Amino acid sequence: MKTATFPPLRVDPQLRQDTESVLREGESLSQFIEQAVRSQVELRKANEAFLARGLASRDRARQTGHYVDADVVLGKLHAKLDAAKARTSRS
Repeated sequence: MKTATFPPLRVDPQLRQDTESVLREGESLSQFIEQAVRSQVELRKANEAFLARGLASRDRARQTGHYVDADVVLGKLHAKLDAAKARTSRS
């Protein structure tokens, strides 16, 4: 597969210095920027999917009239959090 390039990116000199200061051993500025772009693409895709699931859930609830009380949801989330904390404290 052929590769493509991004357009040149103009940034404040301080941002470039800050970026270069956090590069890992052997990591190039180009590699850092590519990874940052990949991370943002994945994050935005995940956010879009999350929003789509939420909207679909809302629509199903409206159609069926079946809603889950917030206290029930929060109770389940607290139980999961407590279980995770218990596992962590045992480790």
